[in-house]
Amino acid sequence: MTEMPSNISEAEQRFQWIYQTLRSRIILLDYQPGTRLSEEQLADEFKVSRTPIRRVLNRLEVEGLLEIRHGAGNFVTELSMPELLEVFELRMELVRLIDVLAPRAASANLIQRLQNLQMACLSITKHPKPKRRFAEVNVEVFLSFMDLVGNQPLRAVQEQLFYRTARMWPYLLDEKNVGYEAELLHAEISEALRLLANNDYPSFGHLYRCHLAMACQRLATMQTTGV
Repeated sequence: MTEMPSNISEAEQRFQWIYQTLRSRIILLDYQPGTRLSEEQLADEFKVSRTPIRRVLNRLEVEGLLEIRHGAGNFVTELSMPELLEVFELRMELVRLIDVLAPRAASANLIQRLQNLQMACLSITKHPKPKRRFAEVNVEVFLSFMDLVGNQPLRAVQEQLFYRTARMWPYLLDEKNVGYEAELLHAEISEALRLLANNDYPSFGHLYRCHLAMACQRLATMQTTGV
């Protein structure tokens, strides 16, 4: 989960924690598309009133992960490939801005995180739930890359769009193809580390844009062929 600033109020920290928890459950398919989320049950689980729960659900609806049907309840949105492909196209265009809007130098901590994630890719297929583990590592790689984005509005938009597409991996990816996707992610991290070591940020942006384009093509193929 994204670390929260220490200077925000306790109520806001609680809101962010609930929001990030529910968002994670949606993108990792703990809540399947079509799942109804009960305000009352969530309020009981998180030991809060229904007011912050409604705030969280409203935010998830704005971000396209939830649909609030008045009189019926709150439902995790179904997956629409045409819509998600459009989101991928937008993400690919926005990546161009990473190189020009206050790009950040890679810190030693970021390099270490990417190296750890690179190693994590090698053990994904050995995990009891490899598809879920791949999805988790994919999220962590994305968030690590976002540390290079100095423009906060750009980062916020990138994150919102990412979470719109992140659950496609555990939803469409076949168990037999997890190893292949893990190898591709490992190779992407390796190339990113090489570019960042040379402070080659324009090339990094191009690399990430190519990654999105190839991921988009593979997801479309998975959806069409069922593999």
